[in-house]
Amino acid sequence: MLERAHSPFLSEPSMTTRPERRTFAIISHPDAGKTTLTEKLLLTGGAIHLAGEVKARGAARRARSDWMAIEQQRGISVTSSVMTFERDGVTFNLLDTPGHEDFSEDTYRTLTAVDSAIMVIDAARGIEAQTRKLFEVCRLRSVPIITFVNKVDREGRTPFELMDEIADALALDVTPMSWPVGMGGEFEGLYDLARDRLVQSTSNARGETSFTTMQAAGLDDPALAGALSARGRAHLEEEAALAVASYAPFDLAAYRHGDLTPVYFGSALRDFGVPELIEAIAAYAPPPRVQPAEPQPVDPDDATVTGFIFKVQANMNPQHRDRIAFMRLCSGKFTRGMKLTPTGHGKPIAVHSPIMFMAQARELADEAYPGDIIGIPNHGTLRVGDSLSGGAPVTFSGLPNFAPEILRRVALVDPTKSKQLRKALDDMAEEGVTQVFHPAIGSNMIVGVVGQLQLDVLIARLAAEYKVDARFEPSPWDTARWISAGDEADLKAFAALHRGAMAADRDGAPVFMAKDLWDLNYVASKNEAIRFSATRERR
Repeated sequence: MLERAHSPFLSEPSMTTRPERRTFAIISHPDAGKTTLTEKLLLTGGAIHLAGEVKARGAARRARSDWMAIEQQRGISVTSSVMTFERDGVTFNLLDTPGHEDFSEDTYRTLTAVDSAIMVIDAARGIEAQTRKLFEVCRLRSVPIITFVNKVDREGRTPFELMDEIADALALDVTPMSWPVGMGGEFEGLYDLARDRLVQSTSNARGETSFTTMQAAGLDDPALAGALSARGRAHLEEEAALAVASYAPFDLAAYRHGDLTPVYFGSALRDFGVPELIEAIAAYAPPPRVQPAEPQPVDPDDATVTGFIFKVQANMNPQHRDRIAFMRLCSGKFTRGMKLTPTGHGKPIAVHSPIMFMAQARELADEAYPGDIIGIPNHGTLRVGDSLSGGAPVTFSGLPNFAPEILRRVALVDPTKSKQLRKALDDMAEEGVTQVFHPAIGSNMIVGVVGQLQLDVLIARLAAEYKVDARFEPSPWDTARWISAGDEADLKAFAALHRGAMAADRDGAPVFMAKDLWDLNYVASKNEAIRFSATRERR
């Protein structure tokens, strides 16, 4: 029998003392199955009754996290959706991030609002480029990660190959928490190493799937012979025993510190491994954490209500032309109607209609606690990066703008719609979808984005939400940097000398636009008194 000294669950915390909030994101490379897993987590958590639907106030409503038209057409996520659900006394706040690398800024900002993450890996592809980038963002913020190896019911790489790649590519200890009985066409089920359970599925004539769970005395339990083929049983006993003996035992402190990732295998499409994943988030993922801020870090146990805006989304409901600011509550107990002061303008605002989300479905939030995500309807009052406080001013850090990699001029097909275009670009700049620069010379606004797909989304939204027909034209500039100097006179002299390449962002901060990186480096080398920055902290 397998030695229980190797059990990955020896460090399992008491389920009776766990905090009640778990705020987490799902990160992955495109097509790894992130959106499918999101829906199945909601389904398993009881938030929806059928994948893609939610029952709210007696009416069935759409609950797909990919609600924007272009997302549904292309089958990708390009915005971050927030979904809240409860299960077994725990409130889960799930943030579904964009998988496409062109929307890495939105993903980065979303990761500032979570306490943990699930990393989804395709069993056939392993660690991919975007997965690695998002993992590095999590590492920078010490966000602990649970790994879910998806699509084990399809042909793919061996579990050992995948475990070793995660350990080597990401420099992490790995702990197997479940193990597939066969892969692809030989897949027979999952063995839950935590509780010594075999999970299998059966389908009836109508195509309905049901799951059976068999409790075992260990990997060498003779009773497994009645549920598995001889080949499947032999592979399970040999492989799983070797895996548990070879990899690090689960350590809660190491996981929460970001040094170890527990690994779960499964198939989101077939619901394998999803219940175990929810149980793991509830049992191991950290409660709301201390948030970096000035003048001092904010502890979730502080009585003063504080939070920060990590996302603004316009037109979630096109019929009402709404504008929602997503706030991560960091401390205190929030109650509907209380006044909070944002750093943006310093005037208190009364939050009368805070909302919680189930994708597009929403309901009024009478109260909220640290870790919760609430939506605040507003008309341009709140912006990404704003900090809010019910007491002394506080500024949360770590929500920067990033220098764009693509700059384009905006041209209207109908010149009479210039006001609508300016309003639309301002709205989307507030959301963080794009950056807008106003050149010192010329009237054409410059749009800056990270990737080409952002331009496609921008054009689609201009047409669908603002009825503005626009196109993008080449810009003489290739990249941009925010500039500053210790001496204001040096900054003014530089701006005057390079007036043709100067612009201002939507806050009026000075920006130098370069033809290419060589031009940027050359100008920087000739102007040592000027600081050129690829990021600008949002205040």
